[in-house]
Amino acid sequence: MSPGSVAPLPWAGMGLNDVLYDPIRHNNWATGSLIRFCLAQNLTAEQLEITGVGTYGGILATLDHIVRCDGSYLRRIADRPLEYVDSEPATDLETLGTWNAEAGALWEYFLTQPFDVERVIVVDDNTRGTRAGIFVAQAINHANHHREQVCAILTGLGIEPPDIQAWEYAWETERIWDLPAPAAAADQISC
Repeated sequence: MSPGSVAPLPWAGMGLNDVLYDPIRHNNWATGSLIRFCLAQNLTAEQLEITGVGTYGGILATLDHIVRCDGSYLRRIADRPLEYVDSEPATDLETLGTWNAEAGALWEYFLTQPFDVERVIVVDDNTRGTRAGIFVAQAINHANHHREQVCAILTGLGIEPPDIQAWEYAWETERIWDLPAPAAAADQISC
């Protein structure tokens, strides 16, 4: 079988959006949470520029990269513009927070629309084709990778980074909850 001629997935065209809700919403929430956390720390310009071993860049540059790339992936699959993707890099965290919120709103719109994961999108100056579903996978993987870099830089500064894992997102959005303790049964055996 030649590249790009894979058999369609059995669920293609059946509305996979439901399974995407939590991963996409967590992704946007985690980036926004990290931006808000950095804002609350009142980091200096110097701290925002400090890099770490193996990181993309400083905190501001890395967060800009996350938000801008997320917007780039999203606008390709949602066929909607996000003007900030092609603008100059953000010079402050407030701007990044606004851009991330704008992307979050477009992700919400995207999740309400039919999504064909097998749709071909032409990339790399019209030299390659890729399936639309890959953009969703890349958006999530890419952001996770770089958020961890920002957290590592914060740790290097002696700042405990925020908990931005999916479990914390679940608590904040009530996607996880405590169940009432079961009544103790007289015949319950404890091992």
